[in-house]
Order: sequence, then structure tokens, then C-alpha cells
Amino acid sequence: MGEFDLIARYFTRPVRRAALGVGDDCALLAPAPGMQLAVSSDMLVQGRHFFAGTDPKRLGHKALAVNLSDLAACGARPLAFTLALALPSADEPWLAGFARGLLRLADAHGCELVGGDTTRGPLNICITVLGEVPAGQALLRSGARPGDDIYVSGTLGDARLALEALQGRAALPPLWLAAARERLERPTPRVALGLALRGVASSALDVSDGLLGDLGHILRASGVGARIDTSKTIELIAASAYPASARGMIDPELLHQCTLAGGDDYELAFTAAPAQRATVAAAAQASGTPVTPIGVIEAAPGLRLVDGRGQPVAQRFASFDHFA
Repeated sequence: MGEFDLIARYFTRPVRRAALGVGDDCALLAPAPGMQLAVSSDMLVQGRHFFAGTDPKRLGHKALAVNLSDLAACGARPLAFTLALALPSADEPWLAGFARGLLRLADAHGCELVGGDTTRGPLNICITVLGEVPAGQALLRSGARPGDDIYVSGTLGDARLALEALQGRAALPPLWLAAARERLERPTPRVALGLALRGVASSALDVSDGLLGDLGHILRASGVGARIDTSKTIELIAASAYPASARGMIDPELLHQCTLAGGDDYELAFTAAPAQRATVAAAAQASGTPVTPIGVIEAAPGLRLVDGRGQPVAQRFASFDHFA
């Protein structure tokens, strides 16, 4: 099977919204009047972002999900994406599974595959996603103000905990490991919540490299500091699925590391004025996404961690950095 046969068989679909899709040198998109394009790219590299032998269907899902998460953080509605794919070989069963996972998630969000590239090489997946947002309504990192509440969607830390278990550094009960691995390999992009937060959140981003490190981007862009209640964040490690007795099996320090600096969560961290609390709750309900307040924005620069009694937490946490 040649390169263009591969594209035609697994990645060519009828055009729905794009003016021109796969098959020409460029795709053509026409944003609606008054809308801005939101564009983001993410790369997944075997051995760095996923294990060799990862289920290709799950890998296809995650490859697009991490990009849709960026659109969610911007409050943008997905439009289309391109796929650049390096493959060691044209393995048809692998391609069928990958395309199935990728395109099922694309269909769920009305996001068209409109082009890209394929080549032979070490397994590497790069997606560029395009969305649209009304001019002036994009959620940014630079709008947090002193007194704003800090929220996180969904759960934190499960993906990192799965990684610790899979690499032999933590022991998890089988059901917990299966649930945590699901969060690692099939993250849920919070697109509906991002759309519901337009005009509500003062700042937002997606949590990909760890909560504290990513939250630091908001603090720097907004020129503010923050206080985080670590008793709230540790409860976010799939609190509804794992009772306290099960969580007691894991070193609390590891749980804090996973929830505060774990990475691969692809949840939204955002801020909103106290006057917006009811509206935030309504946005969470409308989008079917739980959100939890975990702290407050402060005027003094820096990030301060406290326990449930408000006492300072001395432990330091380092989020993921490819080149640190």
C-alpha cells in the first residue's frame, strides 16, 4: 500500500463544512462572519508521550483529544484539523484502529480532517486543530484578577498515577489501574465547558504539564499570584471512584505529586470573579462537567500552597518540562 492509497483508504472523508478538504495542496476554510480562527498544534512521539504497543484506537483518540483541549481552553468551537503522521510501516490493522479512534472523536465534535502529511519514520503524530470563536470572546491566560476564584474541571492526577503504576513505581488495585489508565490514554476534551465559560471565566488554560506549572502561566500573563488549597486538589484524584480507604493505599506525597504536578490531565483550570459563582455552577451543569474551586487569585506575586487548615505547605512540586 502506497502513501496515497493509505491516505485515501483511512483518512479521506466527504467534505462537510470546509470549502475544500483532503486531496489538494491546501484545504480551504471559511470562518463565519465575525469569528476568529483559533489554531493549535500538538505532537505525540512514541517513547516520549506514549508507550510502544499502545492500543492504536486509544492513541488516535488521544492525538486529537489533546488538541481539542486547547480549543476548549480558548472557548473555541472545533472546525477542522490536519494530521501529520510518521509511520515505521503501513501496518493496516494499526491504521484501521488509529483511524477509528481518531475519527470517532472528530465526529463527536464536528471537527473535519482536511489535510496533512504522511511519511516513513519513527512513530510520530502531529495534529493542528482549527476552531472558531466570536471576535473578542476568546478565553485567555491574561485576565485573572485578585480575588478571583480558581477552578479545575473533572479530576486530576489519574494519568500520572497510571504512569507511575505502569513503570513499576506504584501498586494499584486492578480496577483503579484500569480507570487511571483510561484517563491517561483517553482524556476527555472539555469543549462544552470551554464554550459555556465564554464571558464568565476571566482566564483559562488546559492542564497538560501539571496543575501548578500550567497555572503559573496564568499568573505570569496576568501579573498576579495565587493561593491553592492542597486539601481540595488531593481529593480530585477521581474522588468519586476511589473511596478514602483505597486512596489510603497510596503514599500521600505521591498523590499530591500526581494531582499538583502530574501532567496529561487535559482538564481546564480557570478563574472567575466571586460574583460569577452561580454562573460557573450553571456552566458546569450545562456542559455535564464537574468543577471544583481550589484556591484564590492574590495580588502578591507567587504561588502559595496551604493545607486544609490554611497552614503553608513547604513541599515543592515540579511540573513536567521536556527540556528541564
